[in-house]
Amino acid sequence: MIYHKHLLVNAKVKNPMNTEEQGIEFLKFLVNQIDMKIIKGPFASYVDAEGNKGLTAVVMIETSHIAFHIWDEIDPGLIQFDLYTCGSLDLHKALGIFKQYFDVQELDYVLFDRENGFVVEQAGREAEGVFYSKYPNGLEVPEHMMNPNIGGFRGNSDD
Repeated sequence: MIYHKHLLVNAKVKNPMNTEEQGIEFLKFLVNQIDMKIIKGPFASYVDAEGNKGLTAVVMIETSHIAFHIWDEIDPGLIQFDLYTCGSLDLHKALGIFKQYFDVQELDYVLFDRENGFVVEQAGREAEGVFYSKYPNGLEVPEHMMNPNIGGFRGNSDD
């Protein structure tokens, strides 16, 4: 059966990884633990551009991809993480592995069910041991958040 699960994570961490080897090891471990299959990669590279320094990594999986970027110059470090799969996904297992690898201070996540549009399946925030849900399960993302030309937000200045 085909699913369309899209997990986005934004986390502040005390120990951001900063080597290509660490990024590759993490992605291999994650893919194995969540019962997915690598088709290419993982690939990782340290970006040394001012204001964007940090590790970028990606792996192509049989059901799509996993990618992240870590900014390690700031304290705490910042990670933006993206996992998309057309297969099933155990959210709690994936988040548990993520937290296992990093000393997470704050973590925000949203899991979209993209089968019938962008429907929030689950979302939450964890900070200093506190967890709360941001969105009730099954809430559709409001159209004005998906389309900047709706609700007074204009994408161009021609109007």
